[in-house]
Amino acid sequence: MIKRTGGRWLVAALTASAVLTSGCTSSVDADELPGVYRDGATGGEIRLESGGTFSATDVSADSRSGPADFSGRWEFVDSGSSRDFVYLTVDDGGLGNIGGLQLYTGDRGTLEFSDPDEPPSLVLTKVTTAPKGA
Repeated sequence: MIKRTGGRWLVAALTASAVLTSGCTSSVDADELPGVYRDGATGGEIRLESGGTFSATDVSADSRSGPADFSGRWEFVDSGSSRDFVYLTVDDGGLGNIGGLQLYTGDRGTLEFSDPDEPPSLVLTKVTTAPKGA
């Protein structure tokens, strides 16, 4: 009887691991990335254009910086060994000495500013409504 219970726990643990692993490696379709992403709490917004440019309004890339407006070019990086991300190449002077940022792709149309070992500092969700100020 004990042997059966141990087997059930093993199966449950392996199933949970498979679900968690598959959630971390979900593939992202780069063609679906263009659009407007907004943080509901701060109102910060990033617009990814289909031509490879982006603009950011009132976005803080981390807890140490205040909101900023910046723009530049973006590209999707399909990382085979870790999380996929969108790399933002910031135009000269847009964020001082920072030349680029990584936005990690999340589930259900989100982009996250985060350090891989820390929770996201900002989560932007894709919206279908008009951008701020429109």
